[in-house]
Amino acid sequence: MKNEPNISTQAVWAGERDYLAFGATQVPVVHSVAYGYDDMDEWYEVAIGKRPGHIYGRNTNPTVQALEEKIRLMEGAGAATSFSTGMAAISNTLATFLRPGDTVVSIKDTYGGTNKIFLEFLPQLNINVVLCETGDHEAMEAAIAKGCKVVYLETPTNPTVKIVDIRRLAAAAKKVGALTVVDNTFATPVNQNPLQLGADLVLHSATKFLGGHADALGGLLVGRKDWIEQVYHYREINGATMGPMDAYLILRGMKTLHLRIERQNANAQKIAEYLQTEDRVEAVHYPGLPGHQGHDIAKEQMRGFGGVLSFAVKGGVETVRDFLPKLQYANRAANLGAVETTVGPSRTTSHVECTPEERARMGIPEGLIRYSAGIEDAGDLIGDLQQAFASLA
Repeated sequence: MKNEPNISTQAVWAGERDYLAFGATQVPVVHSVAYGYDDMDEWYEVAIGKRPGHIYGRNTNPTVQALEEKIRLMEGAGAATSFSTGMAAISNTLATFLRPGDTVVSIKDTYGGTNKIFLEFLPQLNINVVLCETGDHEAMEAAIAKGCKVVYLETPTNPTVKIVDIRRLAAAAKKVGALTVVDNTFATPVNQNPLQLGADLVLHSATKFLGGHADALGGLLVGRKDWIEQVYHYREINGATMGPMDAYLILRGMKTLHLRIERQNANAQKIAEYLQTEDRVEAVHYPGLPGHQGHDIAKEQMRGFGGVLSFAVKGGVETVRDFLPKLQYANRAANLGAVETTVGPSRTTSHVECTPEERARMGIPEGLIRYSAGIEDAGDLIGDLQQAFASLA
């Protein structure tokens, strides 16, 4: 009996063989917008999905399809589809399954763009949104039990890295016939597989850790085939299509995903532990710390605690203004998950779309710094933080 390959092997090989051409060892970048057919019957059968193939780039593309197959296998899903960005994956998925009068239950600590959908766009469509305190599982179960169409989770959250119990909330969703959707961007399939915990659909901003090099945009969704087909149909008509060059770059990045995540997990843990000893730091948020509120749940549902942490500095935003420019080994940018360390306050990164009042209601202080650990030497990163803090004195 053939054993399933380890996820590190899947990251390199999964989903690619069927898309190789001319003896090449790498998936080609297919830039063609349209695909020609001499046989009208064959063309028609491809067009209606009765046989495999491609007809138009807004619908499908061979390079993109190879990426979809890789994430499908790594997440253990029945099917996968792709999008131009991570936010397109989120918005298209919610738009597919929610109708006026429906209810979606989620948490307050979602990514800023997601939170805007919940606070601004869905209410305009007469869709009820219930946002519970992140980590208050009893409140979420009570909200779900009242009836809903979708339960939307993000764990770890961006940027507060809070943890929610996927298995527990997915079970509550199933009791009322609701779909559980999980944003797995921070964890990646290396650290966490929500489908194995009871989730129905799992999405990624592939721009982040999956691509890993801050040079390609994309979103991915996996789950049961019939649900994925519904979202794919919405996406193909509304046009949020991933481009072939982005798909190629993300595919190439994913070959080193396991290596990168292992290093980023280790670096984030060491940096979080160091920051707890730093006098100028008020609070450190990282699920790998035993004192973290979600530590025990994270140990149960994750294989690693991730490469992102956040910390609040004394003096708030004024200290942030002085501190961040002193860092030598960190890009000050609105991104995360890259091989280079990336830092920034939530007011210019994850929640730039939100007002200070909205951020405060989500428990995000203006002096909170999101730190996405890269693959550099941990000692060098800690030394860099030390010198930046010392310069404040």
